[in-house]
Amino acid sequence: MQPNIVSRDEWLDARKALLAKEREVTHLRDEVAAQRRALPWVQVETPYVFQSTSGPVTLADLFDGRSQLLVQHFMLTPGKDHICPGCSLMADHVPGASLHFKNADLSFAAISRAPIEQIEAVRTRMEWDFPWVSSGGTSFNYDFGVSYTSEQIAEGKPLYNFGTTSYLDEDVHGTSVFAKNEAGEVFHTYSTYARGDEAFIGAFSFLDLVPKGRNEEGTMSWVRLHDEYEDTGSTDGDCCG
Repeated sequence: MQPNIVSRDEWLDARKALLAKEREVTHLRDEVAAQRRALPWVQVETPYVFQSTSGPVTLADLFDGRSQLLVQHFMLTPGKDHICPGCSLMADHVPGASLHFKNADLSFAAISRAPIEQIEAVRTRMEWDFPWVSSGGTSFNYDFGVSYTSEQIAEGKPLYNFGTTSYLDEDVHGTSVFAKNEAGEVFHTYSTYARGDEAFIGAFSFLDLVPKGRNEEGTMSWVRLHDEYEDTGSTDGDCCG
């Protein structure tokens, strides 16, 4: 850090100038949030059936009696040992928040292509208690833009993040929102990918306030699973790369 040391009055002038910009961002964020809520809905007509520890469940079942559902598309590829540190960082924020979700008519679930046994091994290690089901054997991940075939990856066309990003892998991350009406019909209302998931990682909001910021050499290069922070060695490249 190489700070510019000034008097209290000079600091106050600089802080007020920044406050004006922060207020602009706040008002713009409110405007974008209103537009997000006003997006049209698309009915989900595919009868997805996921695997849980208690047996088969449908997308409607994941609402758990509520009218709104937030789904984390957690990167967990069948048969691979890699546990995405970025997805895990997001998931670490869920247990505390989910206590409040329930009072806002919102349920949360994570969905991955990995088999339920592989999911449960990760859940046990990370000590998470939110619903997490397997979409293996269904087209769910492919339909919602978070899994790609080997042919799609080899072709290299931008497909991820609504066709704006060329980075593709067997499984990538994202977040989707669903709603259910009184007739029990399920609708897709919103999805976000790539840096859109940063909005759900509260740790970033704290780090962005301090002088060193996120202090990273690559995108989220400092992030580890929460039981691996004793390993202080550097990581190469980006978190999800």
